[in-house]
Amino acid sequence: MKEPKVPDETRRRLLRTIAVAPVVMAFPSLFAIKGCSAGSAGDARAELPPTPSCPDDDEPTEAQTEGPFFKVSSPRRTSLLEPGITGTKLIVSGLVLTRSCKPVANALVDFWQADDAGEYDNVTFKLRGHQFTDAKGAWRLETIVPGLYTGRTRHIHVKAQAPDKAALTTQLYLPGEKGNTSDRIFDSDLVMAMTDREGVKAGRFDFVLDLP
Repeated sequence: MKEPKVPDETRRRLLRTIAVAPVVMAFPSLFAIKGCSAGSAGDARAELPPTPSCPDDDEPTEAQTEGPFFKVSSPRRTSLLEPGITGTKLIVSGLVLTRSCKPVANALVDFWQADDAGEYDNVTFKLRGHQFTDAKGAWRLETIVPGLYTGRTRHIHVKAQAPDKAALTTQLYLPGEKGNTSDRIFDSDLVMAMTDREGVKAGRFDFVLDLP
């Protein structure tokens, strides 16, 4: 007999906020972003630690609409920061896992989002990019806090896809946003665990694919 089920939101929040030794990651200093310069010591301290474990038979991450602004063939990159990008720096990281907590290596993770003014670039690939998870299923993205546009709260679009499997299309949200309560498709299960240190925000989210 299975143990009583912990509510999804509570369970997922616990998983994303368990503390382990911090991971110190360095990256080159490209240009100043409001709140911090890329590559500063504050960036590394702002990152949330990885989730050390998760229970078997976890439920798959909720799917959400792709929206009207997805573009195919985004560039492969782990940083969406480039000259001309303004806004508050955001470092997001996590894992891609199966329902039984197995890491999904070489999973495609594709991100796209609005800029600081709430605008999507539909001409070039600004604030768009994809990457592949490492052997442990880990991914890491440097970006900015997305801006607001009418009718939506702040969010980041994501596609996560295991090799030769169907893609999960979903969205990530920030905690404590006023727009969360009025956004008609907002889902609390898709809220990232967040920290804010020295002006750099860090988010954490693990995608669970519908795979054994």
